Amino acid sequence: YHVLLNKSINMVKLFALSVLYKPTSDVSPKLLKATYDLQQFSFFQRSSVQEFMAFTTKIITERCSMGTRQSVKEQEYMCHVYVRADGLAVVAVSDHEYQYRVAHNMLNKIMDEFTAKVPPHQWPGSDETNVVFNELPAFLARWQNPREADAITRVQEEVEDTKIILHNTIEAVLERGEKLDDLVNKSEMLSLQSKAFYKTARKTNACCNFG
Repeated sequence: YHVLLNKSINMVKLFALSVLYKPTSDVSPKLLKATYDLQQFSFFQRSSVQEFMAFTTKIITERCSMGTRQSVKEQEYMCHVYVRADGLAVVAVSDHEYQYRVAHNMLNKIMDEFTAKVPPHQWPGSDETNVVFNELPAFLARWQNPREADAITRVQEEVEDTKIILHNTIEAVLERGEKLDDLVNKSEMLSLQSKAFYKTARKTNACCNFG
């Protein structure tokens, strides 16, 4: 994974957006919609990259308390998550250059539009196969230029930096005693190919691995 992401990127990049539903703190979040921009990765690597982004998105949403915001650094990328008090969660995966305040303003906009298109009473019985929300790819494209997108929304309500919890590593959000290696091995979300790729990436990037 690190082999893939350890590329020189000249521009700010937004890789993925996901909408999830987490009804209570002790229930695993359910994916409602997701979109990705993985054009910079080779065709044969994209499936593993996407699986790991989806895997990381779910872990961070699980560990994020209801009504809180977090931005979690995991090596070459950042995961920005907001779990609203009603259980709706939105996660953005970006590079380090993408300002976390701008990312969380974007999460607000996505939540508002998603709630308007898909009312809360539909969330418990919905999943990615039956949720109709075609606006997510447009958000991903429009917010690729954070300066332009943020300038449009800055006159509206902004997210205060003090409300965003920042973590320098994904280990900071895991429960005590948990290890990312173990979560990867036990995950049903990841294919055998992606798990093997993860192990290879760890060996070849011993100085900057996941754990």
